[in-house]
Amino acid sequence: MRKLFLLLTLSLISSAFYAQEITNPLLANNVEGQKKWVDSVYNSLSLKEKIAQLYMVQVFSSQNEDEKAKVLNQIKNNKIGGIIYSKGGPYRQAKLNNELQAASQTPMLIGMDAEWGLNMRLDSTYAFPWNMTLGAIKDNALIERTGKQLGEHCKRLGVHFNFAPVVDINTNPNNPIIGNRSFGEDRDNVTKKAAAFMKGMQSAGVLANAKHFPGHGDTENDSHETLPTVAFSSKRIDSVELYPYKALIKEGLSSVMVAHLNIPSLEPKQDYPSSISKNIVTTILKERLGFKGLIFTDALTMKGAADFVFEGVDGNTDDSINTIGNIDLAAFLAGNDVMLMSVDVAFGISKLEYAYNNGIITEERLAHSVKKVLQAKYKVGLNNYKPISLLNLSEDLNRLNDDMLYEELMEQSITIARDTSNILPLRHLETKKIAYVKLGDDDGSTFLNTLKKYTQIHEVKADVLSDLIVKLQNYNTVIVGFHKSNESPWKPYQFSDQELTWLYEIARTNTVILDVFAKPYALLDLQTVANIESVVVSYQNSDIAQETSAEIIFGALPAKGTLPVSAGPNFRLGKGVQTNSLKRLGYSIPERVGINSDKLKKIDSIANHAVNAGMTPGIQLIVARKGSIIYNKNFGHHTYDKDAEVVKGDDIYDVASLTKIVATLPLLMELEEQGIVSLDTKLSTILPYYKKSNKKNITLKKMLSHYAQLKPWIPFYYETLDSVTKQPSPKYYSKTPTGKFNIKIANNLYMREDYQDSIPKIIKETDLLSTLRYRYSDLPYYILKQYIEGHYNKPLDELAQDHFYKSLGANNTHYNPYKTISNSRIPPTEEDDYYRFQKVQGYVNDMGAAMQNGVGGHAGVFSNANDIAKIMQMYLQKGYYGGVRYLKPETLDKFNTCYYCDKKVRRGIGFDKPQLADSGPTCGCVSMTSFGHSGFTGTYTWADPDEELVYVFMANRTYPTSKGKNMLLREDIRTNIQEAIYEAIIR
Repeated sequence: MRKLFLLLTLSLISSAFYAQEITNPLLANNVEGQKKWVDSVYNSLSLKEKIAQLYMVQVFSSQNEDEKAKVLNQIKNNKIGGIIYSKGGPYRQAKLNNELQAASQTPMLIGMDAEWGLNMRLDSTYAFPWNMTLGAIKDNALIERTGKQLGEHCKRLGVHFNFAPVVDINTNPNNPIIGNRSFGEDRDNVTKKAAAFMKGMQSAGVLANAKHFPGHGDTENDSHETLPTVAFSSKRIDSVELYPYKALIKEGLSSVMVAHLNIPSLEPKQDYPSSISKNIVTTILKERLGFKGLIFTDALTMKGAADFVFEGVDGNTDDSINTIGNIDLAAFLAGNDVMLMSVDVAFGISKLEYAYNNGIITEERLAHSVKKVLQAKYKVGLNNYKPISLLNLSEDLNRLNDDMLYEELMEQSITIARDTSNILPLRHLETKKIAYVKLGDDDGSTFLNTLKKYTQIHEVKADVLSDLIVKLQNYNTVIVGFHKSNESPWKPYQFSDQELTWLYEIARTNTVILDVFAKPYALLDLQTVANIESVVVSYQNSDIAQETSAEIIFGALPAKGTLPVSAGPNFRLGKGVQTNSLKRLGYSIPERVGINSDKLKKIDSIANHAVNAGMTPGIQLIVARKGSIIYNKNFGHHTYDKDAEVVKGDDIYDVASLTKIVATLPLLMELEEQGIVSLDTKLSTILPYYKKSNKKNITLKKMLSHYAQLKPWIPFYYETLDSVTKQPSPKYYSKTPTGKFNIKIANNLYMREDYQDSIPKIIKETDLLSTLRYRYSDLPYYILKQYIEGHYNKPLDELAQDHFYKSLGANNTHYNPYKTISNSRIPPTEEDDYYRFQKVQGYVNDMGAAMQNGVGGHAGVFSNANDIAKIMQMYLQKGYYGGVRYLKPETLDKFNTCYYCDKKVRRGIGFDKPQLADSGPTCGCVSMTSFGHSGFTGTYTWADPDEELVYVFMANRTYPTSKGKNMLLREDIRTNIQEAIYEAIIR
């Protein structure tokens, strides 16, 4: 007994010392000024007005005029101390708040439940990720930033108290009300996250509130509907549920909200709500934990409190008395400062006034709470109240930096919860045939569309499972997206029985990556994961979450998240496979890579001008920096016909001379770094055919620098036209593929196969230019095509696919796309009236390439901006992309060198380079290490290692005719856009 007494004494002494260490978090910097204001206001109030300061009523900005009149009555007659706003909109709330504050004798404290942002209550406002998502993040500095930016939103809308963070430790997966609102089940992680969030929010001038004291994380009932029971021992509650409160109180927590819970180990009265328990509110929270901030009840309209009936607390013990009014008094006597959302404010005030007048409430006790409310008002600036400005309100509550933060939060939270075969991130795309199957009842289109940016993905659907399984036999990898509503954290998240059956059957016969766009507790539904190779938890189904998850699957981003809760034996707390980036292109926001998005709007103006002025029917544009595509827009139509197809991101354009650097050049670079050729190799060495030619001593270096006296081009087609009609001659062409007429030039037009042999002969025998100077020429790439195809004994188009395009995921890059792709995705290049005499669409525009069966070394490739960006990014990364080393860094450096600059030749080996004088291929604002190329059809791409920039411009400016002036070039459209990009870089 003596030992027990000693322990109790030591515990009380320890608690006393602990309490003494805690400072009042409501004190302002100007303590003297605050005290003077608080005392002055307090002394000016009547007893009823003092009591009214302890009340905060609920207001909807969406309410009608009758409801508003009731609120005004509360303010004018009852002189309430504060408002908690609920549903509505930001503009309406700001206007209403200004009106209500103007009607108040003493400025009111404004509170809101904005746990994940104002969007929790208001339309047209921002929603940050839920706490469960944040719980997966290791870097707590990001959580602090979240609290700060969320606090800035609150402050902008005149909100002084945000009833956040939730510090409940969600140890019960079946908790119906907390769940996603919790940072997780680990007390240390919850505490660190809550402390960071609180610190950030309070740094923005908004007071935090930890809830729901003493802990609502392990309940199976909702206190909105009933009085939940927490059956744990006091020791367990002290070590787990109270743990975050102890830490946050030490760090300056402004307020606590007390829950309506039945906790037998802390309150001996049977079924007695914690919110009215003196032992819980005063003995534990105020005395043992030493909390000196404001204490709020949870909403007194909740059934956990409102349905409670007990013997009168005003001295009448004869009968059970209805809660109304008495619950307010009981809450105050328990130690609460603020009665939140009382059922009857006037009656509650009267009950407290009666208790004061009858000595049940002392002056000291009343002053203690009222002055704390007034201290809070002073701290948030209500001693110098200013109305909310309506100017730019929507913009201020939906900022670019909020999207930037959201994106970063999702990057850090998404968790690879299982990856038994090391599938993720996906590599070796050339071996993958990937299907996407959607489960869940919400939209997954952003996820699918982002997946498609990395490689060819087909969505597979069926009404019957057996049909789906048959269709999936054509694929070796299946990505299953489980998409549930992102509208609120309380929406259903479980798999249906049918979905589980389908998932198990898909996994039984396929390699499966399951991506769960819902809370991790959804994984509890999985009875087995034996056949599911990989599981990704993306937590939410927002567009940013879907896009980011796809990037992680393909290795554009590393996976960093860890599970904040356990979800069965296969998915344990804290687990998460960490991966590295494969350096594939990602998709992000300009400011995250140091570019001003407002300044990028100039690009829109230039591109629209080009389309509207008839310089090109349509444009695809991409800008990437530091490994992320940050501008990806399309303009115009396929033709000038107003009913023509609108340009889309997966449309493919004839890239013309970009073929040189995206097909022929990389294949040559491979051969050079293998030692098969060198830049000094002569033409007669690689092609003995040229030994007796005037071109035998031309080196690859000179030829590809366009410093070899070669003619710019040869109109090979011209000699195949009828000399009189100027139509394709029957000697060389047929309208049907018969016999030797099997080289398809266009629709219903076939050239004699043997004429292809004439092209090298003509090149070999043609004269050189009379002087050695810079002269751009297509001929080197005819020659290299002949050499490379001969070396490998394989066509150039197959080589480009096998060596580069397939593994890069450049699945929109093809020669002869008419064979496999609908014309609805291929803008035409010309209404040809000089050779093919038809619309050229899906067939290469260049006549020489067309005569080579559509596969030229200088032209013939079709692609979209996204794929060209991948190839240019591979170059920018010195030959590395998607986990594959395509080329050595020294090879890229060697080819990206101007060897004849002293001869006024700006070109590298194959690559175009910046101008040496005033005019040239760029804006003049790029670095000299930059490189790129342009194409006759209007295409252009440029990469700058110094700025880590890739720029791609796709167009069909040759439609309907290539004979007119090249206005894209004359008006510097492409280089003006390039200049706008550089002007947008934040220096």
